[in-house]
Amino acid sequence: MRTLRILAVLCATLLLASVGAAGSAPASRYDWPLAPRPRVLRGFDPPAHRWLAGHRGVDLAGVAGAAVLAARAGTVHFAGSVGGKPTVSILHGDGLLTTYEPVVAQVRRGDHVGRGQVVGTLRDGHEGCAAAACLHWGARRGSGTSAVYLDPLGLLGVLRVRLKPLKPEDAPDRARPAAAPR
Repeated sequence: MRTLRILAVLCATLLLASVGAAGSAPASRYDWPLAPRPRVLRGFDPPAHRWLAGHRGVDLAGVAGAAVLAARAGTVHFAGSVGGKPTVSILHGDGLLTTYEPVVAQVRRGDHVGRGQVVGTLRDGHEGCAAAACLHWGARRGSGTSAVYLDPLGLLGVLRVRLKPLKPEDAPDRARPAAAPR
């Protein structure tokens, strides 16, 4: 049981550290980058190793020309083309960088944006997207070899964290398999 408690405290600490203070004022919270609340078409699926291919964000269903909103207040870190895709990145006060693509920017590098402010318009043609227009929304802490990609849905508080016992003997009695009769 002690191992389970330690694991629970560790997971809660890591979750709060990666997302920011959960009890902060509404101005510091993250919000959806599309309105109304979009459908998630493809979830976060990071690779096993940082150099491998993977899906380091989420794809949200949208409509070409839709306004793309800053998920939280911050400073525009980048607005331009990456690999031929129009992209906007915003650096937030908690050190996280959120990215939005394919987005035709209405902001420039260095602009301060507020939460919910329009940063650009969604363009159609996101590769691998099941919808005509899809916003790829990503989040990371750090850069270069120290970059850690995060599931942006965790910034919204919509993910459920479920702790499972490491060993069967750590499981509550109701979850343990019954002993065989003698």
